[in-house]
Amino acid sequence: MSKRVTRFVFLAVIVCAVAWLTIRFIGNDPNEQVGELPGNTATDEEGQMMSNPEAALEEVFRQAEQGKVADYPFVVGVSTGEEVEAAWGAPDHTSDTDVGRFLEYSEQQADVGMTEDTVTDIRAAGETLSAIDLEMIQSYQQPDDTRYYQDEDHDQVILVYELDNGYVLKWVLPEPTDQEANPSVDHISLSKEMDETEEMSLDEKIGQMIFSGVDGTEITEATTDMIQSYHVGGIILFGPNIENREQTTDFLDDIKGANAENEYPLLLGVDEEGGSVTRMPEGINSLPDSRSIGALNDPDLSYEVGTILAEQMRTLGFNLDFAPVLDVDSNPNNPVIGDRSFGDNPDIVSNLGIQTMKGIQENGVISVVKHFPGHGDTGVDSHLELPKVDKNQDELAELELIPFQNAIAQGADMVMIAHILLPQMKSEYPASMSKSVITDMLREDIGFNGVVVTDDLTMGAITDHYSIAEAAVQSVKAGGDLLLVAHQPEQIATVVEELKSAVENGEISEERIDQSVERIIQLKEKYQLSDSLTPEHDIESVNEHVETIREVISSK
Repeated sequence: MSKRVTRFVFLAVIVCAVAWLTIRFIGNDPNEQVGELPGNTATDEEGQMMSNPEAALEEVFRQAEQGKVADYPFVVGVSTGEEVEAAWGAPDHTSDTDVGRFLEYSEQQADVGMTEDTVTDIRAAGETLSAIDLEMIQSYQQPDDTRYYQDEDHDQVILVYELDNGYVLKWVLPEPTDQEANPSVDHISLSKEMDETEEMSLDEKIGQMIFSGVDGTEITEATTDMIQSYHVGGIILFGPNIENREQTTDFLDDIKGANAENEYPLLLGVDEEGGSVTRMPEGINSLPDSRSIGALNDPDLSYEVGTILAEQMRTLGFNLDFAPVLDVDSNPNNPVIGDRSFGDNPDIVSNLGIQTMKGIQENGVISVVKHFPGHGDTGVDSHLELPKVDKNQDELAELELIPFQNAIAQGADMVMIAHILLPQMKSEYPASMSKSVITDMLREDIGFNGVVVTDDLTMGAITDHYSIAEAAVQSVKAGGDLLLVAHQPEQIATVVEELKSAVENGEISEERIDQSVERIIQLKEKYQLSDSLTPEHDIESVNEHVETIREVISSK
């Protein structure tokens, strides 16, 4: 059969199919069940559509602008999970992805994405859609954006159309090849982002952007007041806050309790890398340093390291680990990275770091890769002084950026920005406060859409040159989302007031605040965080896993 005849058959199939769908569904209540949808009688207009190849695409777009996918009785942004199950029953499978929770229905050839209990994404496949090809879509309407996705199983092109009422229609097709220059549609996605910030006050929004340290080893009135008054988004603990397993778990449970009236649960983080940077209390064994793991260059072992880190976090009640380090240890005189890095080879750092990141993520804990754009070639410790790296972006791309670019391509959720001065990046500020680094390089050039957290704003690299409040404002202006104020929690009030004043006087738009808050809330929802008490865990099993890693390393 010739390509022209094949194309004609495809067009005939899809026009007939859409005509049938149109006859059956137009005008129906979107909340009615599939089996109860009434039929309609064909009209002259529908007859004309059957003779017009573009009518099929037009109908898909028309319904999408109303939040509907043909043949499905739901409205994106309106229908609820209860309505989905009433119509289709329990899903065949439920999965958590980078963009939320999905209910999978194989019989309907659909995945339904949920945010809390609202349908926010419908991904549909089927014979009707697969009869549409790339040329047909592009000739009908040029996309607002064209994206690409690739992993071990997929190599896809995505045509993105931004519709009225906040809906986004995506046509997902295999990437064109020499053998198939005009592929057919794999599936479509109709989505709508829910605005989480509409009902939040400015104070609540700004609070979500604060990741605070605390004093002491147990909950205090001052800590409770900070959490409740400033609605902080996260809490980090350090060695002085941690005495033993029971105390740490109780402390974190009390911190969660102080946040009970907040709709959004807390990020509860710690620096746990293994080696010299460990916060594990007595009774929980810590992992070897990354350099010794890097010397083995075993991706499976590195994934196991990430799994163990996640187990340790969950055992104590944390939901976030500031690890792994993706800095390339390229400067032997570096006083702060050293054996915290997997090594001086960017490919090894990249491969092992990504596996550790995935091990953490896939066991239900948020992984923060650090310290972008690379702290490995510095000669001073940013805890004490402001390091300087005299490289432009092209030079950074040859070494420092490689692990971060690869990790972002593999699904990094959160990136920590270093306090490093980069004179050639045309910024008077360190990276953690630089628009050219955070917005231009990380977000626009590399394409990171996740949460950006600053390194600790109470470090000497910042406090020797700026006030903490000034640094916080500049970091937000530069594109940062979470502001880590790891010590001096009394500074939180000043930081919040300074950010609020910056919004009120127009220095920072509230829209800019909303962008960060939405990213933070989406991350919390992705990992289904809650402020519930920490359950009991088998610590002996975790320790056995650690010892297995130590034995492997010592035997080499």
